[in-house]
Amino acid sequence: MLSRMLLDSTPLPDIARHLEGLTVEGRREALAATTRAEQRALFEKASAAPPVTLEDFVPSRIGPRREVRHFGRNTLPIPAPLRFFEKRFARPEDGSNRAFGFNESPTRGLLGPGYFVLIACDGNEAWMARGAMVVDYFQVPDGSVPQGWPAVVPNRQGLQRFVYQGTRDFMRKVAEGVLIGAAYKGEKSLDHYFTLVREG
Repeated sequence: MLSRMLLDSTPLPDIARHLEGLTVEGRREALAATTRAEQRALFEKASAAPPVTLEDFVPSRIGPRREVRHFGRNTLPIPAPLRFFEKRFARPEDGSNRAFGFNESPTRGLLGPGYFVLIACDGNEAWMARGAMVVDYFQVPDGSVPQGWPAVVPNRQGLQRFVYQGTRDFMRKVAEGVLIGAAYKGEKSLDHYFTLVREG
């Protein structure tokens, strides 16, 4: 059902109601089956959604340095089991409108954690057209991260430079607890996408 809704004229509010009527596991299962074309269509539909905010990643009731997991699935041309990952976010202790985060995946031991800083796109019209917030791999956390997270390392270090260095993921809201991102290398779209489902 979701696949049909993504590729036809179904408006985003109807898609959002469908996803919000599912459990977290149900959302993950539905989005796990989406193709690149379907995720591209969803990203375009999500341009009509209210701007995504920090609250969508880490609700304000969650204190600083408290991890919030988002379950992801991307459209990269890699073996299907490797397309599943988690982005883990936490608010910093300084109270700023951003979040620290890294990627948990089956390849973390090989590629590294892929640390990033989630920031608002305010003041950059070109970025705002892509999404109101961006996962910025040009930056890594400059403060304390949650206990148990891997050591913070720059994305130019090791094999992760081939995946994360110079990358930004522009984010849009699909539904409560559901986000979609589009990957850019510098200012160039990679035409690859990923969905995120926030833990319950």
